[in-house]
Amino acid sequence: MSVRYIIVDDESIAHDIIKKYCSLLPNMKLMQDCYDAIEAIEYLNRNTVDLIFLDLNMPKLHGFEFLKTLPNQPKVIVTTAYKEHALEGYELNISDYLLKPFSFERFLKAVNKAITTHSETPSIAKSDTDESKSERIFLRTANKHIQVALDDILFVEASGNYVQVVLKEEVITLRGVLSSLAEHMPTAGFVQVHRSFMVAKKHIKSIEGNEIIIDKYKVPIGKSFRSELDKLVTRNMD
Repeated sequence: MSVRYIIVDDESIAHDIIKKYCSLLPNMKLMQDCYDAIEAIEYLNRNTVDLIFLDLNMPKLHGFEFLKTLPNQPKVIVTTAYKEHALEGYELNISDYLLKPFSFERFLKAVNKAITTHSETPSIAKSDTDESKSERIFLRTANKHIQVALDDILFVEASGNYVQVVLKEEVITLRGVLSSLAEHMPTAGFVQVHRSFMVAKKHIKSIEGNEIIIDKYKVPIGKSFRSELDKLVTRNMD
């Protein structure tokens, strides 16, 4: 599933940086370079996109004034050198606020946040496939970035300074510890069942003694985490 985006910024170097970062990620598709808000309005009157990278201080029309003109606002990542507008941005439902100059790691975090929240743009709303409804994120391994569907993650296992993300069809190894997992992916749908394991609630097939059965795997349950798991079972029975 491609993420269609436009860049709205009056500085060409900003376009170059964003396009360079996006080229490192799979499925990011540039639709238009816009150098002021009027160009963007004209383009969006004829086309739909999933994501806008938006500067604020531009000629003709300020970035936030531009957002207020949009009847169907796609996801927006603000890219600006001015931090004083951050609060107003979140009031306008932007996905993230990047202060120039920003690193690729910070950029990646913003893109992940934008594409893992459900969009109301026509391009996504009109599709009824399971793939379009599934939230997707980028996971950074040693030498590349892999896009995965959150629904495909079965559980996560910590081992030393690495974390293994176990999916239905593959295992992805990340550098880090379990406590820092939220830096890589949303963890709202997961529950920690052992000091080294966090499992996706929706994929728990059964609980047998001190083990959780997920797909073809058996995950141990730690004594100190048993009560939290029991609460989950009790809530589902109510």
